[in-house]
Amino acid sequence: MLVDSHCHLDFDEFRDCVPELLGEMAAAGVSHALCISVTLRDFPRVLALAETHPNLFATVGVHPDYPDAGSVAVDELLMRADHPKVVAIGETGLDYYRLTGDLEWQRERFRVHIRAAKACGKPLVIHTRSAAADTLRIMEEEGAGEVGGVMHCFTETLEVAKAAVALGFLISFSGIVTFRNAGSLREVAKAIPLERILVETDSPYLAPTPHRGKVNRPAYVRLVAEEIARLRGIALEDVAAATTENFFRLFKIEQQVTHAS
Repeated sequence: MLVDSHCHLDFDEFRDCVPELLGEMAAAGVSHALCISVTLRDFPRVLALAETHPNLFATVGVHPDYPDAGSVAVDELLMRADHPKVVAIGETGLDYYRLTGDLEWQRERFRVHIRAAKACGKPLVIHTRSAAADTLRIMEEEGAGEVGGVMHCFTETLEVAKAAVALGFLISFSGIVTFRNAGSLREVAKAIPLERILVETDSPYLAPTPHRGKVNRPAYVRLVAEEIARLRGIALEDVAAATTENFFRLFKIEQQVTHAS
């Protein structure tokens, strides 16, 4: 079985079709999915999905692309993280691609998320784009390695991946790894130890080939795993088994009691 380690099923693209998505997942051999929070305002929708469906889990955090979300306090995150279906803090991190100017507020928000993760003992889901050096620097300064986590939708260099792994983080690959122009990323997918890899869709974004440009869906995580298996010259079953085990270990989920329904 496979797990989609990062998706946004609360987004408008999936309104009223979650049962359909879950059916597609089951048909594709995708047993579980992690629904990712991007603002505290919308967190209740994310949590409701996890509470309603036994094979869905949730995170709590504020994405760096939301400047209007304002400052976030450690206590705010801890209060929402105190729930058995909330398994991580994030997504958080830095994004210098979409926003410019003085982004110190992003860096401070990132630090707050790391401090909350350390306080509650839950791993981090980290987003970084055009900000790898600062992301790694803040992770080191704040002791993010104490809780670990995942660098989601990874698109950086092998050197950045190795630095994150050295800090105790996993590397998650999305549909981007199937894109024609993603040669460098494919080299990273080949080089990182299998026990440090997750797979994801980032649905509704970044649909893998041959669905590129369409709305992404959690069932398509199978295509990501197939590409990684092809790159590494191993069976899909080996990638599925490893990434699923990595998921449950990282997020401290009891696999035997969370079967999909």
